[in-house]
Amino acid sequence: MASVHEYKRLENRLVHKVVESVGIAGEAIAGVFKAFGRFLTRRYTLVFVPHSEKKVYNLHVTVLSVFCFFLVVFGIVGGVFLYGSTYNSNVYTTSNKDTRLRDTQASLDLMRDETALLLREARSFQNALTSVFRTLGVGGNNNITQSTTGDLSSLIGISETPEGVLPEVDGLRQLKIFFSQSVEPILEVENLLSSQNALLTEIPSLWPVRGGIGNITMFFGQNIHPITGLWHIHRGIDIATYRAGDPIVSTADGLVVTVEYANDYGNYVIVRHKHGYYTRYAHMLRYNVQVGQRVQQGEIIGFIGSTGISTGPHLHYEVHIGSDVVDPYRYITMRSSLTRQGR
Repeated sequence: MASVHEYKRLENRLVHKVVESVGIAGEAIAGVFKAFGRFLTRRYTLVFVPHSEKKVYNLHVTVLSVFCFFLVVFGIVGGVFLYGSTYNSNVYTTSNKDTRLRDTQASLDLMRDETALLLREARSFQNALTSVFRTLGVGGNNNITQSTTGDLSSLIGISETPEGVLPEVDGLRQLKIFFSQSVEPILEVENLLSSQNALLTEIPSLWPVRGGIGNITMFFGQNIHPITGLWHIHRGIDIATYRAGDPIVSTADGLVVTVEYANDYGNYVIVRHKHGYYTRYAHMLRYNVQVGQRVQQGEIIGFIGSTGISTGPHLHYEVHIGSDVVDPYRYITMRSSLTRQGR
């Protein structure tokens, strides 16, 4: 029981000391605040004495008012400095944006000019394309003719554009539609030309002397024989280069069926082609093929000579369809002048 009372007294003393310490600390803090408050409220007098007999001015201030004055001054100076820095930064940014805007405007003007040139070139292209389609008889997509007739007025003279879209941009969209619609008929033209090229390699349409050289010295049909001086039917054409040894080429793809010598034709070669065509090359200096050999159009089969009944180096060239002899000139003029120059 005695020990309980001792613990109780010890606890009371401890609580008393804690309360006492808190009170002392509180008084110390209060004293500090009071001293600081007295410092802030301490009054000073500023005396302004003029260099004359005018009235002396007294200004009573406290530490707190001086502190507030300098705080306001520093705040104003800091605000002005911050505003100046922000203003300079905004001016610099605005200047850069203005420069970029001018560059962008120049680029847009250039793009507008280039777009106008492109649309004019598209007009020329459309006219040429329409002419090609008309010549070749390619129907293609009717939308092309309907949407691009005349001078492409639907592209150049754009009267209505979607809201917010530049006329040039809308023109480019129309141009894209035009070219996309042109793809199909152009492919038709390609197929047509491919089939025509394939056909031209199967019929004797190439000039029979490599390089397109030589001149026709006697045409097909009724002529005076250069040796007998009598009228006769010339079954082919004579091509002379006025020298021997120039290469003779096959005028179409085919199969060599004859390579031999005859008294009238001299050294000659006959090539069989598709569609019932045969070609004969006579008076050769020598052969360059053999029977059973397949040759391609433009391949060398022999060389110009003067064998057989001949007055000089030349090529006697014939075209047969089945058992009929036809004018070779009709076939070698089927190609353009560029094709006539040989391969």
